[in-house]
Amino acid sequence: MTTPKPVYFDNAATTPIRDDVVDSMVEAMKNNFGNPSSSHAIGRSSKSIIESCRKSIAKQFNVSAGEIIFTSGGTEADNLVLRSAVRDLEVKHIITSKIEHHAVLHCVEQLQAEYNLEVSFVNIDRHGEVDYNHLEVLLDKPLKTLVSLMHINNEIGNILDLSRVAHLCKANNALLHSDTVQSIGHYRLPLDEIPVDFLVASAHKFHGPKGVGFVYIRKNSGLKPLIFGGEQERGLRAGTESIHNIVGLESALSLSYKNLEQERDYVKNLKRYFISKITSEIPNTTFNGNSGDLEKSTYTLVNVCLPVPRSKAAMFLFQLDLKGIACSKGSACQSGSNQNSHVLAELLNDEDLQKPSVRFSFSIYNTEKEVDYVIDILKAYI
Repeated sequence: MTTPKPVYFDNAATTPIRDDVVDSMVEAMKNNFGNPSSSHAIGRSSKSIIESCRKSIAKQFNVSAGEIIFTSGGTEADNLVLRSAVRDLEVKHIITSKIEHHAVLHCVEQLQAEYNLEVSFVNIDRHGEVDYNHLEVLLDKPLKTLVSLMHINNEIGNILDLSRVAHLCKANNALLHSDTVQSIGHYRLPLDEIPVDFLVASAHKFHGPKGVGFVYIRKNSGLKPLIFGGEQERGLRAGTESIHNIVGLESALSLSYKNLEQERDYVKNLKRYFISKITSEIPNTTFNGNSGDLEKSTYTLVNVCLPVPRSKAAMFLFQLDLKGIACSKGSACQSGSNQNSHVLAELLNDEDLQKPSVRFSFSIYNTEKEVDYVIDILKAYI
């Protein structure tokens, strides 16, 4: 029951940065310090690097470079889209779900208070699956509507049929925003085939740096800035660009897609191994959402409800931490909160909510040996 180092199974919260990405960022910090808005050669060099990164990223999604706007990450990007859609595009009705990330739910709640917005929540079943028929019913309203549904749920890993939702929205003249923070870098999204209006990404979810991401904004959308100041980022995001972070973002994304099939197979096999081990060695373990289904959930995570007595449940994650195991009960953005996961509260009965539910999320830097260690620790505790 020994492992040579701490086991990091919280990759859905953030991923370790690749060495090659660090090298590219250090190179940019050393040699490309000029302000991209400056007109001299040193500034123009920095601007050229940013635009090269923008083109590279756009190519991964079959879109034009002008449709990629750099941000500080997914939360800012979500807020930019949602707030401008209501404030500037005259959206009067937002359709979302109760299991979205708080970057969406809390923003929608605030917009509802400010603008007397109509908000509808699409039905989900006990596995967290969206009711597409109900979505179609909700779309049948004579109001300017925006749908906001995440592609991959960050807690239970469920995969939305993004193409189906996109075509439903298009057929009903509704805008579609999707939080794709957990899928970009892990899934290919050909946006010339999927008519989504807005997507968001965060580099630290695919082995890049924290504090940088981007939003895809379909051309001629009419969106306006959330942050005002200079004319950076096509006038949609004021402030001097973080060149080294943008370089790191592009490097991480390019490497993720270059190695996608090979790395996906490795991580998927690791998840398969984890499911097999925990199912056979810890009876009565159940999987939250579709996370135990390799076809209906992302290959990067599982969320398990463990048969732990209520007396041990409160200190469960703390005990795992003492054993060198990093995992989580849900979104990292909720750490420090005494509240249960809002996602699981929609799916589980009162009895199961009293048991510890734990999200284990994997990356290329994890091993089967680490899985064995975690299962041994869980068995000993239970």
